Amino acid sequence: MEEQNPINRRMFLKELGMMGAGVLALSSPWLSAFGDVAHTGKERCRIGLIGPGSRGRFLLSFLLQNPKVDVVAFADVYQPSLDEALKMVPKAKAYKDYHQLLDDKSIDAVVVATPLFTHCQIVLDAYDAGKHVFCEKTIGYTMAECKQMYDKHLETGKIFFSGQQRLFDPRYIKAMAMIHQGLFGPVNCIHAFWNRNGDWRRPVPSPELEKHINWRLYKERSKGLMTELACHQLQVGTWALGKLPEKVMGHGAITFWKDGREVYDNINTIYTFDKGEMMTWGSDIANKFYGLEEQILGNLGTLEPERGKFYYETIDPAPAFLQLINKWENEIFGALPFAGTSWAPETANQNKGEYILGKEPDNDGTSLNLFAFIEAVITGKQPHRIAEEGYYASILCLLGHEAITNGTIMDFPAEYKIDYPSYNTQALPKE
Repeated sequence: MEEQNPINRRMFLKELGMMGAGVLALSSPWLSAFGDVAHTGKERCRIGLIGPGSRGRFLLSFLLQNPKVDVVAFADVYQPSLDEALKMVPKAKAYKDYHQLLDDKSIDAVVVATPLFTHCQIVLDAYDAGKHVFCEKTIGYTMAECKQMYDKHLETGKIFFSGQQRLFDPRYIKAMAMIHQGLFGPVNCIHAFWNRNGDWRRPVPSPELEKHINWRLYKERSKGLMTELACHQLQVGTWALGKLPEKVMGHGAITFWKDGREVYDNINTIYTFDKGEMMTWGSDIANKFYGLEEQILGNLGTLEPERGKFYYETIDPAPAFLQLINKWENEIFGALPFAGTSWAPETANQNKGEYILGKEPDNDGTSLNLFAFIEAVITGKQPHRIAEEGYYASILCLLGHEAITNGTIMDFPAEYKIDYPSYNTQALPKE
């Protein structure tokens, strides 16, 4: 499988990162994390994983593929999670208290994959302990927590990544390059959704562990679908549009899974932008037929990056358009194992769409996200925009949740804007 070949992918992204004048590099400047990958082969990064539950162990499976990584410690309050992690790395140390892990001065960085409501304090403590941080999304339980975590990153100068893996997904990278080149016209609307059919519950061995294991279902520990799923797709929308929304409204309800949960199982939100553009995001976890997707609509065409496809409004594109697509395919992506020729002339008269990378997607960028973090820790260089994209994606989720729970149209709060030229935002001056 492709995910098991991280070196080839790192070299691929290194080449993209060196294209300083190219639209690909402009769309994805965080790829600079791989700029020194050829010179760091003998370096080792010692990692501690805080929260080796199901998501944590998923991340661990990729870290263990990276020859530059030594996973040396785990921390979790739940012993079964520690036991499972130790099966994967028997020589690692295991702690019930994450502070003990942070006390190990030989650990360079931590990966935080704990429940949402615990993120902020763990991250702040990790920075105080001199560690670099990879934190799963959404980074904070409140907007104030997100700002506190981001400010601490700036204050300490330590690396800060979040689990926004689409930033490192080749199909999304190329899709955004095409959008920002103007090949689909101005983006005027984005429809994003993530549907499932399941109660989102996990087996509980004892009743007193219900909220510990099923923390996503309870308000004091989670914000539900907005913080668990929306973070990825809202970031895709602002990435495509190159700016933040001005307002958000929404509605949520428990319409099907009436099982004692406190968070909604059915949500819809609308984010509006300065020139009238709109981005919708919704999730229904009692029907999975349409799955998940971001439908990015321009007047010349449509992209569905999750499916890895794009479509033209007019079936016969201009020769110059075809020439540019072919150039990208052959010169940039043609030599890669997951690429191929996505444009076949015989399909020009059929509006069935074309694969962005020449075939169906087979990864989601998680491995590259983690490998970029490792490179950043080794070099001590924070990639451009990566912390800011994770910060704003989290803020948008929490703002949507607030609009739903308050039942009001919410303005983007000025106090949570940060210095970010890419979205033309500035932080309020400190008092």
